[in-house]
Amino acid sequence: MDGQLVAMYARSQVKKAVDKLKVFGPIPCLATVLVGEDPASATYIRNKQKAANEVGIITSDYRLSSNSTQRELLELIDSLNQDNSVHGILVQLPLPKNINEFAVINAINPAKDVDGLSPFNAGMLMNGKGTIKPCTPSGIMELLDFYRVDVNRRDAVIVNRSNLVGKPLALLLLERNATVTICHSLTKDLNAKLKSADLIITAVGNRENFKLTSETVRDGAVVIDVGITRIEGKLIGDVDFESVKEKVSWITPVPGGVGPMTVCMLLKNTLSAAVSLKKEMNQ
Repeated sequence: MDGQLVAMYARSQVKKAVDKLKVFGPIPCLATVLVGEDPASATYIRNKQKAANEVGIITSDYRLSSNSTQRELLELIDSLNQDNSVHGILVQLPLPKNINEFAVINAINPAKDVDGLSPFNAGMLMNGKGTIKPCTPSGIMELLDFYRVDVNRRDAVIVNRSNLVGKPLALLLLERNATVTICHSLTKDLNAKLKSADLIITAVGNRENFKLTSETVRDGAVVIDVGITRIEGKLIGDVDFESVKEKVSWITPVPGGVGPMTVCMLLKNTLSAAVSLKKEMNQ
């Protein structure tokens, strides 16, 4: 599955919608917030801003030092919540240890929560009424749709239980009538569960602790690799790509698989937020 190709197509659709929105309404604006000087986080922010600008979404960049307090961050979020020119708010995670991530995410106006991680948006997703959904799970579903992978009545195994990937992805797959098993570091007989799966999504990101090999994948399965590990300057995923690709029907590479889709879904969420906020203001 070529995430670059699918993301390119999806971005072109977002750009068309943004251009159309600009004629009658506001230019979608994404506010990015970075706390601290972590190089990886700074790179992620730059890449997201670049992608946004390429489809016509303007960005506002906010940087706080690593010594900033939780109150300072919450005050910034409150001001962005009140700013009608800002349609999406992205706080880059992880945050410094002195700041409570849940409190920060909960402070973002759900209508501007383009990561889809707020308790409100998580609850809407739980009830099958999500509008802004977490980016990585949404990107995975878009990949499956593009390649016409039907998950109806299929057995799906997710090796991840985070709020960012595993839990919301399980809900999205359940909506499509997949039978979903969530696995983690304490799961018994993990290999047996993997061998029986029609669809495997792995998002561990630590090759020292976990690697998906051809011995633990059934013939014809679909494998989605979300994990990222950097070894000797090279990015690799959770999957032993070269051996597994010979057994499966579809597989995503790292890099170039899920990553581009995650950024693309952020753009779609920002556009959706801008459209919704415009309708709300016009009522």
